[in-house]
Amino acid sequence: MAESSLTTTIVWGGLGLGVIFGFIANKTNFCTMGAVSDVVNMGHWGRMRAWLLAIAVAMIGTNALAYLGYIDLSKTIYTGNSFPWLAYIVGGLCFGVGMTLASGCGNKSLVRVGSGNLKSVVVFIFMGFAAITTLKGILGAFRVNVLQSPKVSLQFEHGQTLPALLSGIGGMDPQTLHLALTGVIALAILIFVFKDKQFRKEPDNKLSGLIIGLSVVAGWYLTGHIGFAENPDTLEMTYFGTNSHLAESMSFVAPSGYTLEYWAYWTDASNIVTFGVATVFGVGIGSFLYAVVTRTFRWEYFSSAQDMINHMVGAVLMGFGGVTAMGCTIGQGITGVSTLSLGSFLAFASIVAGSAITMKIQYAILMREA
Repeated sequence: MAESSLTTTIVWGGLGLGVIFGFIANKTNFCTMGAVSDVVNMGHWGRMRAWLLAIAVAMIGTNALAYLGYIDLSKTIYTGNSFPWLAYIVGGLCFGVGMTLASGCGNKSLVRVGSGNLKSVVVFIFMGFAAITTLKGILGAFRVNVLQSPKVSLQFEHGQTLPALLSGIGGMDPQTLHLALTGVIALAILIFVFKDKQFRKEPDNKLSGLIIGLSVVAGWYLTGHIGFAENPDTLEMTYFGTNSHLAESMSFVAPSGYTLEYWAYWTDASNIVTFGVATVFGVGIGSFLYAVVTRTFRWEYFSSAQDMINHMVGAVLMGFGGVTAMGCTIGQGITGVSTLSLGSFLAFASIVAGSAITMKIQYAILMREA
């Protein structure tokens, strides 16, 4: 398949996955920030269990693909030998604080854009701008020189993954150990998810967990298998249609930045639509389609100047934090964790902690003012 044709296939596939993701996320009210809020403020675990179900499904599917030889999980941004622990922690905390101030993570913001929420349009623009300046601009220097400087080099054959850390246990080969650990972790998650009688009665939460988890698996297969081919110029095997030139799946912070960059440099022939950019468009389109079909599309806007400031600050923190932690609640919390990356687990925990702490502070301030 020609290079341009293969890239087009990856992009259209990403758009399709984004549409499905956005449609289901809108229909089921899938929201990772909302999941944390439900647990912290009401003790309700329904949406958190949906998130965990998505993680388990993604984990099983992703590692099954790797075991069968369809994808190479060592060729991702999550599984390298470098372990910049401070970046994972600071980036995750910033993202968690930001998504709470902005009333939703990057994915939820795109879903709300498709539903007519003008606040989320502002969040998308500020988040995307902060993301691109953290990737390539002035904030990038701080990220690389300060936050990524204190790092541990994990000289494991299979990168910074949990199986690599535990390699040698039981005399199992790395691939078998990877699959075994996946089974143990995923089974534990599934038991926790489905032991709740109320969750078993909630079709939307089960649907969102299943479809969003499968969309991550499909993304890995699309970019990591279909998109892995010989470059006709260098005659080397490479990944087509991704910004990182590695295998990618669903993530929404850096791709939002690349989307703004694509718009800004529209006439630059070297600036192309990638899998990540296509998924950003797809989520918005999918959410819009659901809103139109169900007649729930409506314009929403800021209620006050303070509301606008909170969303803008939150968006900037999400853009900076999502790039620094190398992913958001989807990018690290599902896609990264599906690779069993140690950094993904740390970033995921930091995001949840940042969000939960912010909610507690907000509640304390509200009680003091009451």
